[in-house]
Amino acid sequence: MKQEAILKKIQERCANTFVDTLNIKFIEVGEYYLVAKMPVTSALLQLDGVLHGGATAGLAETVGSAACAVFCAGDDITIRGIEVSANHVRGVRSGHVYGKAVATHMGKTMQLWHITITDDNNKLVSSCKLTTLSLSRKK
Repeated sequence: MKQEAILKKIQERCANTFVDTLNIKFIEVGEYYLVAKMPVTSALLQLDGVLHGGATAGLAETVGSAACAVFCAGDDITIRGIEVSANHVRGVRSGHVYGKAVATHMGKTMQLWHITITDDNNKLVSSCKLTTLSLSRKK
């Protein structure tokens, strides 16, 4: 499947979900990586005016889980994120942040993803980790 078709399919699956609430858009897919961007809006800021860590973690889990769906899932598989962690190293007040999920382990059942969150100037904002499970759908 071509990159544009993959990105469109992922975006359509996220309609009317938390992903829409954060206005996350999937923008690039490659060999075992996926990139998404999220606007930094006033609704996503902490009281002191920087991007809320929870919104950043939401972007990380979204792009990592979507990457797992692209690279690991079939129609008979369901994906679950079981752990997400984030180390925030830079505050962002405006613009966009970009999440790039790269597979570090692609097991049959468990996958590990490293997600880097960067700003419009490609400076590191957060370094995140996500563990996903690929489970058989119950019939």
